[in-house]
Amino acid sequence: MKLLSIHSDFFEYETRKKAIKNPEKVTEENKKGRMEECLSVFMSIEKIDESDTTKSAEKAVEDIKKNSEQVNTKNIMLYPFAHLSSDLAQPNKALEVIKNMEGLLKKEKYNVKRAPFGWYKSFNISCKGHPLSELSSQIDALPEVKAEKEAISEALKAEEKLKSHWYIMDVDGKLIDISKFDFSGHDKLKTFAHYEKEKDRTVVKKPAHIHLMRKLELVDYEPASDPGNMRYYPKGRLIKKLLEEYVSNKIITYGGVEVETPIMYDIKHPSLEKYLNKFPARQYQIASDKRTFFLRFAACFGQFLMAHDATISYKNLPLKLYELTRYSFRREQSGELAGLRRLRAFTMPDVHALCSDMEQAKEEYKIRFDLCVDVLRGAGIEKKDYELGLRITKEFYEKNKDLVMHLLKKFDKPILLEMWDKREFYFVLKYEFNFVDSVNKAAALSTDQIDVENADTYDINYNDKDGKKKRPLILHCSPSGAIERVIYAILEIQAEKMARGETPEFPLWLAPSQVRFIPVSVENHLEKCKELCKEMLKHDIRADIDDSEESIGKRVRQAEKDWVPYILVVGDQEIETDNFKVRIRGIKEQKDMGKEELVKKIEDKTKGFPFKPLPLPVLLTKRPKFVTIQ
Repeated sequence: MKLLSIHSDFFEYETRKKAIKNPEKVTEENKKGRMEECLSVFMSIEKIDESDTTKSAEKAVEDIKKNSEQVNTKNIMLYPFAHLSSDLAQPNKALEVIKNMEGLLKKEKYNVKRAPFGWYKSFNISCKGHPLSELSSQIDALPEVKAEKEAISEALKAEEKLKSHWYIMDVDGKLIDISKFDFSGHDKLKTFAHYEKEKDRTVVKKPAHIHLMRKLELVDYEPASDPGNMRYYPKGRLIKKLLEEYVSNKIITYGGVEVETPIMYDIKHPSLEKYLNKFPARQYQIASDKRTFFLRFAACFGQFLMAHDATISYKNLPLKLYELTRYSFRREQSGELAGLRRLRAFTMPDVHALCSDMEQAKEEYKIRFDLCVDVLRGAGIEKKDYELGLRITKEFYEKNKDLVMHLLKKFDKPILLEMWDKREFYFVLKYEFNFVDSVNKAAALSTDQIDVENADTYDINYNDKDGKKKRPLILHCSPSGAIERVIYAILEIQAEKMARGETPEFPLWLAPSQVRFIPVSVENHLEKCKELCKEMLKHDIRADIDDSEESIGKRVRQAEKDWVPYILVVGDQEIETDNFKVRIRGIKEQKDMGKEELVKKIEDKTKGFPFKPLPLPVLLTKRPKFVTIQ
């Protein structure tokens, strides 16, 4: 909940018109109101407040009481004000919180007036000029839980103390101290570099994708779960499912051997305990049968234990073990959680490659770098959209500058390079493609590492040509990064376009509805639209119908709000000629197009990508409304 309290000479309002579909009923008594010498409390009830409306109200009232005592007034004007937040609660829940607040304040003998909820209103306010006259608050509605002491790995402690050298490597391979590099024309690299160096992950402002993910009814917070665990509505689940299949197909084509492993492991397993203290991640822990288990934060454990038990020949290398972990878990700190950028439960495509020696590892590393670039490009994320961060030990850098230069030339932009004097972790080289978002925070997408330690930790061997057992090197790669972060990056890129006045869109293969048919007359033209939808489906095209009674103009605007790539109005002329005036997203003029031409255009643009049917009923009137944004 967000509160803005203003000590006022007076506050007055007048109700104008409905702001939501079913607003609170207005009476002659509360249609307009005025209060003298009061604390005017503007309030936005948020999604998180739905988890406990009573607790939310109690905490808000505590804050209001404290502020009213500071300014010495018992007069409270409660004014619902949606504009303080973009993450609003459902209207019925919000009203429940507000009524609870009103009741609690009256019980405490405060003189309370409340403006009606769900209406546009005009208001006048006179703010007193003293230092305490304007006070803002954020109320956390989550219940207070006394948690067990958090288990923090030695790697996390080491990361906090780690001393490293930060450079920008220009396109010619020259290392320049981060404080001396000219960032002109490289604004996002500058933001990323300082973000990484300062290691401040705290969320102070919501990134733009949070509003979009709710507005488009893709993803939402789940108040009944631990923060950072999300709910996916049908359209969001479709996009996530398509991305999962797309990335998996790319990895299998690359040579990945798909496996499946458990999501929890014994924290005292000898190999795992050692690895946990080399991996900087906070864990969820579960007690069972007098043992403590942790929820995996990557696929490494299962794949390494599997490789330990396998009989592997040099002929099998590089051996590329792959799993799409749904889910991996990291107990990120609550202040760092932000929509889809940083989660506690996420879907991670994880492909490890067991390599015979460093030369084979380096060659495989180059192949996988190209794979990462290709995977992101298919999701609509180009190299211009992200920055490259490379972490390396000084010794490895000096011996393998050729590999670093290869990556640099492939990326063809200056990169951030962090160099350690000695190795603290299990890898000697790691890169990440980092996306910088609307609030200047960075998030890693694709990544790969050269691991020189875990073959020993897990006792993984292969039989070499000479018949002797040898340790492989292990590459850790996620060609896309977490699937949720891919959705985050797509939405953030579109938010940037919107800020520039451009039209946002999904890559065509990911658009929940690729074609929207709008019958001129539902009575006369609906059946033809249904036939057209069936024909589209035969060609692996998702099509739906706006069969509402709204005007054609309103239905076209709704399709545009839904980011539908192709909009077709169907009337007598279109049925007779089988030719359509097609509105193509991002193009102002309409284009005359026959059915076959439209099908071919979509097929050409979606060739090579996976397909899933429409996730909702074909008719828009048959669909529920999952999210109400005030």
